Amino acid sequence: MSENHYTVKHVEWSAPEADEARRIRMEVFVDEQKVPAELELDSTDPSAHHVIAWDREGRACGTARMFPAAEDPGCARIGRMAVVRSARGTGCGSAMLQALIEEARRQGYRLITLSAQTHAVPFYVRHGFVAEG
Repeated sequence: MSENHYTVKHVEWSAPEADEARRIRMEVFVDEQKVPAELELDSTDPSAHHVIAWDREGRACGTARMFPAAEDPGCARIGRMAVVRSARGTGCGSAMLQALIEEARRQGYRLITLSAQTHAVPFYVRHGFVAEG
């Protein structure tokens, strides 16, 4: 399945659809990666720009967020990108990343940064990011 098989929607954290973002993040980060649940949802969420990817069958299969970097408000930071296991490697992550890059440009950010787990570095490099550290 390629990325054009996903519909990426921009959602407010307070909207009912954001429950799907919370569910996906808990499944991926807490259940699979064993991140403590109390650390997963944080004070950045209410003001961040969130996206959710939906597959052709109408299932939410991925989520990510973007917010101004604390050290530089002209820089957008992308994070909490999570894709359910069944949608990994199908273009879901690419579709969400592209939507957030376009939104960052629309909002006038001059730079986009992110933190990635080491296994995800090749994915971000394919999308034009440069690994540091």
